[in-house]
Amino acid sequence: MKIKSQKDFFSGVMFMIVGIAFAWGATTYNVGEGARMGPGYFPLMLGIVLALIGAVVLFTSLVVETEDGEKIGAWAWRPLFFIIAANLAFGVLLAGLPSIGVPAMGLIAAIYGLTLISSMADGKFHLRPTLILATVLAIGSYLAFIVLLKLQIPVWPSFITG
Repeated sequence: MKIKSQKDFFSGVMFMIVGIAFAWGATTYNVGEGARMGPGYFPLMLGIVLALIGAVVLFTSLVVETEDGEKIGAWAWRPLFFIIAANLAFGVLLAGLPSIGVPAMGLIAAIYGLTLISSMADGKFHLRPTLILATVLAIGSYLAFIVLLKLQIPVWPSFITG
């Protein structure tokens, strides 16, 4: 059978691998049953659904004809680097790294760091819209996680709050 869409084929394979991994990992927890769900029930069902979606996408990539075969292009290294770096920076800024003496900077600084770093992935960095976006995200996150959900997340740097 010939692959008619490379993008869909490899997307389907990726979905299937991730779904099977989640489903397999969920079996280490107590799954329970529909009426009395255990901690592994939701990840198991999510993994199965993800694997099924991957199978459908994979099947369509082999059946549905495309014009140019939807070839996979070159790796986008710049966005990949900045998105991964932004997520790592968010984790370090939010919680700090006590093992090497980096203090926790809190939710607000972590969101600003995440937004500023990830906005460099495009190559067209504009400071003003990025700061506006970071402010909206910081206010929204504060309202959602601290005010409404009452999560115990450090909001400000630890050297300010003590």
